[in-house]
Amino acid sequence: MTKIIAVVNQKGGVGKTTTTLNLATALAAIGKKTLVIDLDPQGNATTGLGIKDKTNVAGSYEALVDLVPAKQVIQATGIPNLSLMPASMNLSGAEVELVAMEEREFFLRKSLRPLRTTFDFIFIDCPPSLGLLTLNALVAAHRVLVPLQCEFYALEGLSQLLYTVEKVSQNFNVRLALQGIVLTMFDTRSSLSTQVANDVRYHLKEKVYTTCIPRNVRLAEAPSFGKPAIIYDFKCHGSQAYLQLAKEILYQEGDLAA
Repeated sequence: MTKIIAVVNQKGGVGKTTTTLNLATALAAIGKKTLVIDLDPQGNATTGLGIKDKTNVAGSYEALVDLVPAKQVIQATGIPNLSLMPASMNLSGAEVELVAMEEREFFLRKSLRPLRTTFDFIFIDCPPSLGLLTLNALVAAHRVLVPLQCEFYALEGLSQLLYTVEKVSQNFNVRLALQGIVLTMFDTRSSLSTQVANDVRYHLKEKVYTTCIPRNVRLAEAPSFGKPAIIYDFKCHGSQAYLQLAKEILYQEGDLAA
């Protein structure tokens, strides 16, 4: 059965897209058929997989609002087993258009239903907000993955996000649950990063992954070359951290023996 994971944080710049692309690439590399859905109007996941001109690209907007069958807007990438539903320029107006529609929360779930036997994993890269696009992702998903930056305000807003996940589970999607929290932009030289990591683990315990994603120049460089960091520089610390995180998720899913 396909596992649908929404990568969510209402804050920008915390590593949502980097986490989405590198986890998806790591899973694709071991033979898991994986789809990335770019649901962020900024289209960073689309750019990060090599599509720089998004002017005439059909993608998540067309599947969500125009009800184009999802299979028609999914593209192969240059990475074996990894596919992309890109973000088109039209996505920026999707929330306004969805407001007036009935059952607007369920559009993405309905769109993805025919893909249930096509992919092992579907990652939804969400915008930095808790609006209708993110709500559609939460209603469609099985699990929520939260990248959390190791900075002073890390926990601020997290309670609101977890409350939203709980309410969506109660009202729209009973199968929705927290997959886990991944600490990003961890600086081993900073006592603040260590303090934040300890605080998050104290409050959320086993929901926080053991692997921390370090601050890493290669992670920042890779999108400008249209590649996930794992492809751009396999040996860099950031890539190796995402490979380790992918192993944790597979253990969690029971796909690897403990």
